[in-house]
Amino acid sequence: MTTKASTKRNRRSTTTTAKKELNGKKVPTLQIENLPIGRIKPDPKQPRKTFDEKQLQQLSDSIKEFGVLQPITVRKSEKDFIIVMGERRFRASKLANKKTIPGIVRTYENDDVLEVQIIENLQRKDVEPTEEAEAIAYLSNKYAPSEIAKRLGRTDNFIRQRLKLAGLIDGFKHFVRSGEMTISLGVGVALFEPEEQQMMLETMGEEFNAHQINRMINNRTYDLEKAPFDVADKTLVAKAGSCVECPLNAANQGNLFGEGKMVCTKSACFETKKTKSFLNLIEKSKKDNILLIPQIRQYWADEEKNQLVISQLENNGLKVYLLDDVEIIETPIEPTMDAIKIEYQHYDYSEDELKAELDEAIQSYKEDLETYNSAEKNGFVNGIVFHPETYQNKNVFVKVIEKSKKVSTDYSAPLANRKMADCTPEEQIIKINEREIRKKQIENNKQFEEVVQMIRETDYIDTKKTLSVDEMVAFSISLFENNVDYIAQQKFFSKLLGDTSKMTRVETVAHFKKNFKKEIFHKLIRYILTRQVHFGESNHVNNLTNISFYNAMQGYYKSKIADIEKNYAEKRNKREARLKERISVLKKKIQELND
Repeated sequence: MTTKASTKRNRRSTTTTAKKELNGKKVPTLQIENLPIGRIKPDPKQPRKTFDEKQLQQLSDSIKEFGVLQPITVRKSEKDFIIVMGERRFRASKLANKKTIPGIVRTYENDDVLEVQIIENLQRKDVEPTEEAEAIAYLSNKYAPSEIAKRLGRTDNFIRQRLKLAGLIDGFKHFVRSGEMTISLGVGVALFEPEEQQMMLETMGEEFNAHQINRMINNRTYDLEKAPFDVADKTLVAKAGSCVECPLNAANQGNLFGEGKMVCTKSACFETKKTKSFLNLIEKSKKDNILLIPQIRQYWADEEKNQLVISQLENNGLKVYLLDDVEIIETPIEPTMDAIKIEYQHYDYSEDELKAELDEAIQSYKEDLETYNSAEKNGFVNGIVFHPETYQNKNVFVKVIEKSKKVSTDYSAPLANRKMADCTPEEQIIKINEREIRKKQIENNKQFEEVVQMIRETDYIDTKKTLSVDEMVAFSISLFENNVDYIAQQKFFSKLLGDTSKMTRVETVAHFKKNFKKEIFHKLIRYILTRQVHFGESNHVNNLTNISFYNAMQGYYKSKIADIEKNYAEKRNKREARLKERISVLKKKIQELND
């Protein structure tokens, strides 16, 4: 091994024979030589492209003091030497103004050189992820992922993830190298074909937006655990085969979404299977005489997407019943303490409180089970309820609601319009109780008004504390009731308050608070943002509300907004060009008149 002292004593090329023991005997192996730095060249095909300048300078300082402690490996190329391993030591030695460097000269086949370089680079700790991915992809042409994992001392899953990362287009690799994009997000994008990646990149715009990319990934992937078909079925779409074995299933590309998580990354294939499964469901309904109920209410039946589903059922000879037309009994699920803990995980409940919730859930379960077991005796028949978009479905008991044809012709003046003296004793009791209810309501109104006036006179508005959960609940319900119209309530917030049919107003608020999440608060605010803008003479350059909204949306839809802006700019430029020509002609006429 060459040290600083030995280098000073002997500047000429020296040769040292290294020896090792084989079967107890010392045998000569590789020779270490002091090679002239001027005759050594970096390999242009070297997989490693990045070198940390700061760390390189630190190594150079160390070499100045102690010399090169580990020889580099080179191969002969005519009169010069090409570096196989040790380019970083070579660069640092040049910075230290060294004339020679200890090296080992070896003979390689061309393919062997690249493989040695790749493996040597991959065994370092500071490998840049995209270079590492490209290097592993090269090795995969010769070795199976499991073999690469053994050679590099990595897990099989790590190798599969890096192989997927290698498929990332250059535009996204740039963000991984700069540290703006995490490796896991890069792997998520690399699930898609290069053309689709390019579209995602262009949609995002010039500035990296992790939230937007995550949203695009979610919109282009499908959780196979929620698929409306059997993912192990090889015959549903024969050409596609089973989702379980499909290479486009993320679970078969490394655990990209979690251990064993099956996610489809081929939207066209998923949609084909989904449609085929729905057609099979229709056939099953006809064959077994089972009522097939879409999860559509009468109010929403005229929507185009719902009309398509209804038409498809009618075209297949099925009588269509909507949710308003039937009673449904679902299979009750027995509650467990684990399920209760998950349901109330965001609340600071004690063990006793959780036990109380479990006891209440068990009691409800027993009542539901009794209803379920007696369903057929009470006129219910087998049915299937399915979601009109996802086609997810479940077996239920169904009974068609009979529409009453009898119309009452009896008439009497409403009780509220009759005088007390004209009422029977029973009716008088009803009127007395109703009057008392009304008096209590008026008193409650006055009490509430007095409380509000008192609060308005305090410094509540200037309170410095962060909003409490109760305040966010109050604001959310206020936004929902006062700013969200009925259609929007059904379209965007149909599950906001839950099933309130059996709850009082006070219970509804308590239930909402119990299940409140900040995401609900954020969703309401985003809805209000899209509805409170001003049109007409107000736009995104002359109105504070509009300006702030326009700026906020740039973070989500910058590319789409730019397309719209471009379209209007082109129209405007053409119009202004025509006007300019017209004005120019008019100016000439003015000049002629003046002359």
